[in-house]
Amino acid sequence: MPSDVILHLRHAGVSLVLDGRAGRLPQVVHWGEALPDLSADELSGLCDAVVPVVGSNNPDAPPRRAILPEHRDGWTGRPGLAGSYGGTSWSPRLEVHRVTVDDEVVQGVVEAGSATARFDAHDGGLALRLEVELLPSGLVRLRALVRNDDDRPYSVDDVSLTLPIPAEATELLDFTGQHNGERMPQRTPLVGGIHLRESRRGRTGADSAFVLHAGVPGFGFGAGQVWALHTAWSGNHRHYAERVFTGEQLLGGGEVLLPGEVVLAQGEEYASPWVYGAYGDGLDAVAHRFHAHLRAGSRAPSADRPVTLNVWEAVYFRHDVDELVALAETAADLGVERYVLDDGWFGARRHDRAGLGDWTVSADVWPDGLHPLVDRVHALGMQFGLWFEPEMVNLDSDLARGHPEWIMAARDDLPVESRFQQVLNLSHPDAYAHVRAQLTALLDEYPIDYIKWDHNRDLIDAGDRTRGGRPAVHAQTAAFYRLLDELRDAYPHLEIESCSSGGGRVDLGVLERTDRIWVSDNSDPHDRQSMMRWSVQLAPPEYLGAHIASGHSHTTGRRMDLSFRAITAVFGHLGIEWNLGDTTEAERRVLAAWIDFYKEHRSVLMGGDVVRLDGSNPEVVTHGVVSRDRSTALFSSAVLDTTSPEPPAPLKLRGLDPARAYRVRPVLIGELPSGLHAPLWWGEASDAAEQAASEYWERGTRSDVTYPGALFHAGVLETVGVASPRVHPDHAVLYLVTAQD
Repeated sequence: MPSDVILHLRHAGVSLVLDGRAGRLPQVVHWGEALPDLSADELSGLCDAVVPVVGSNNPDAPPRRAILPEHRDGWTGRPGLAGSYGGTSWSPRLEVHRVTVDDEVVQGVVEAGSATARFDAHDGGLALRLEVELLPSGLVRLRALVRNDDDRPYSVDDVSLTLPIPAEATELLDFTGQHNGERMPQRTPLVGGIHLRESRRGRTGADSAFVLHAGVPGFGFGAGQVWALHTAWSGNHRHYAERVFTGEQLLGGGEVLLPGEVVLAQGEEYASPWVYGAYGDGLDAVAHRFHAHLRAGSRAPSADRPVTLNVWEAVYFRHDVDELVALAETAADLGVERYVLDDGWFGARRHDRAGLGDWTVSADVWPDGLHPLVDRVHALGMQFGLWFEPEMVNLDSDLARGHPEWIMAARDDLPVESRFQQVLNLSHPDAYAHVRAQLTALLDEYPIDYIKWDHNRDLIDAGDRTRGGRPAVHAQTAAFYRLLDELRDAYPHLEIESCSSGGGRVDLGVLERTDRIWVSDNSDPHDRQSMMRWSVQLAPPEYLGAHIASGHSHTTGRRMDLSFRAITAVFGHLGIEWNLGDTTEAERRVLAAWIDFYKEHRSVLMGGDVVRLDGSNPEVVTHGVVSRDRSTALFSSAVLDTTSPEPPAPLKLRGLDPARAYRVRPVLIGELPSGLHAPLWWGEASDAAEQAASEYWERGTRSDVTYPGALFHAGVLETVGVASPRVHPDHAVLYLVTAQD
């Protein structure tokens, strides 16, 4: 018997109305701002009221666009399911025979809050389950499960899930990027046809769409209705926006499947990635929904994120026990809480052309194993972390020589090398077992608290050589997830960072299984200001690895003052990527003061609500974090280029409690920002205050003598603003904002 259901899910300021009458796949009638209480008759009337009239030269029945759009309904846009039994049954007629809400079978009109709805449908031997959830965060997420109950093989070519957007959503925002320049925003109008973004890199990609937004023209961080979609998959994937000739428009996403990659035998099932939808008034509201979802996870990291030292830019492949121990001792003196040994500790890995895949400690460099370093790090009160790249292999390695069949390839010859690497086929059971055994052997021998998990190349010609080169990106991604899940279950204390040539693997599929991402291999604060600003569109600050690197950037060659590097980094999970052995005593004292500041305020920095300020000048980047109780906030305003106007625009602060007054004062640690001209409201810039500020650089300590700031009502700070100081380009001012109750 076909189902006959209308569902209204409403929670966290969001309504999702689904029309599943007459056994049809569910169609979204409304997704967006929460609707008022509606009776059963009113909801039925709403479903009828939105049915469009028939246009000229159109099908005699209005096309019906379900969450999984069907061609047989007259939908001529991108279909939701593409597949066939050897070229037949390519346009299924799916009929829903059961609907459950939170595992209870339902019929008629149903209202619920945060809930999970499942629609079970079939067409002969083809079975489909659509899962639709309204999460506590207000996010909507969708997934399709396709099962073959026929004795013929069924080829799944594509599964795309969609959410509608209203006619007023005519502007798109998504992202592109590159290595060392991840998550660059780009805006385009939504026009007729399809805006399609696909990644075929076998990983998310530095140039991924990341989150695809559609909104009213000119939407910004603080205002403007926005509908957003994110495909939570770390392999090949797509995001798209589509407007068809009838005027309907939607956002969609799913996995990009390679030819013949998923062929279901009888009883086998394909599960699509989760596709997430977020609605909000402004980009910050959309980001807050993603943040709330991640923070609600059972293993989400706390705001008490340990200050980290990674030794990569300090020593690279030059591993010397005495030098590395000395770095640990210096780091501990500064207040560092986690020490990470990067690439070069294993096999023949003295450079990047050999040893990758041989996950055993190099006896040449470490004759006593890692124990001398690990033991000293723990004795100093720090956690110990270790770098791995488990999915990759150098041809000059024992693993590649012993098992060439485990290297991914689409034919007899190997794919083009990238960074002197090939890809290890984790979907091969023996290769998977080998890697897992090597990792667990190290985790059992050493008290390792943290893994930096790297992935430094795209998957090109990624086939399974033991199966004739059949494409295996889907299976590789699933194996990667399984390995993460098994390690986290076996070692509950272990934290894992996702690194992929920097920020090349950042999506909810990996974020829900890890504790941190490496935003970019580029730690230059000039570039990081933008990358951090946009990375928080999906990931909350406590997930963003942000390190204070040396004054001379190893990536860009720029030279930046310590204050600018530190102000940029404290708005993420703070770390150091600097050879502390080359620092002066004065630099170490100032660095210690910044670490103290981060520790004092990390409950806000890593646990508060992100606020990004809209402004007319893109070269002035202002953002902050406000505590949940609105008692404390920290804001940064950075000038990135000489095109900034003089005097600069007023500083306007959003996200505070409108009923409270706040004291705003600049935080000065170390040297004053170059070119500083303080505004009147900072307080009298007396000789004593100027002298005390300059003495930070000499002493590396904070002083009670500083600019006192001033008291303002929250409404004044948001609506009128206060005068900004003048500073030279590539400098920032940090503000501490505290409620005066």
